[in-house]
Amino acid sequence: MLLGLIVSFLLGAIIGSFLNVLILRYNTGRSLGGRSGCLSCGKKLRWSELVPIVSFLWQKGKCVGCRSRVSWQYPIVESSTGFLFALIFWSLAPTISLIIFYWLVAGASVFIIAYDWKHQIIPDRANYFLFGLAVLRVLFFGPSLIESVLTGLAFFLIFWALWYFSDGRWLGFGDAKLVLSLGLLLGASAGVTALCLAFWLGAIIGLTLIAFGRVSKLLKLFKRYTMKSEVPFAPFLLLGAWLTILFQLNVFFFF
Repeated sequence: MLLGLIVSFLLGAIIGSFLNVLILRYNTGRSLGGRSGCLSCGKKLRWSELVPIVSFLWQKGKCVGCRSRVSWQYPIVESSTGFLFALIFWSLAPTISLIIFYWLVAGASVFIIAYDWKHQIIPDRANYFLFGLAVLRVLFFGPSLIESVLTGLAFFLIFWALWYFSDGRWLGFGDAKLVLSLGLLLGASAGVTALCLAFWLGAIIGLTLIAFGRVSKLLKLFKRYTMKSEVPFAPFLLLGAWLTILFQLNVFFFF
């Protein structure tokens, strides 16, 4: 089990490194091929500067060439993907087919979370990819087809209404497409649990960010958030979904 967890983490970190490239270059016209380089000085990175997590820590978060700061996005995405892969292995071993399936879901989730947080938009291709995985989950792994379809449609209609009647001020249309996939993927009970967790986490983390923004000593470390700031909701939806999947949470247990 320990060896499996280590291998899963390392594989996840490597996938996270690729996701960073995808997040950086998606919809910019740049090819996914070719060597990575420093965004400030253009220096091509050697293999030793591309080791997930380790290179960032070894270089103290700075470019070897121009000493400009490297975004914390890189180690966060790499370590998050690694831990998520390891948790999936721990939760679902030894069912290899489910592990591989949820690794694919994890990769899509991390990409959506990071891209939405950075650009406040969910790329359609990422949503479609996750939807395709959700359909595969229903067809080959359960839960029941009728329950999943009804849950997905109900979630979509609720979020579509929130988007439509607020003219996009409350939620984006991408969030409506995302919850359609989550409804298919989770079913009714787990889906409702994930939504509840998403709203609770969104409120808690949103208030925390606002509190940090009001502490003057932290203003240089954190973007300043106020009650009028726009905070993407997709990261909380996916975080709620993964907490539900990995730890078998059920909000109805408390009622």
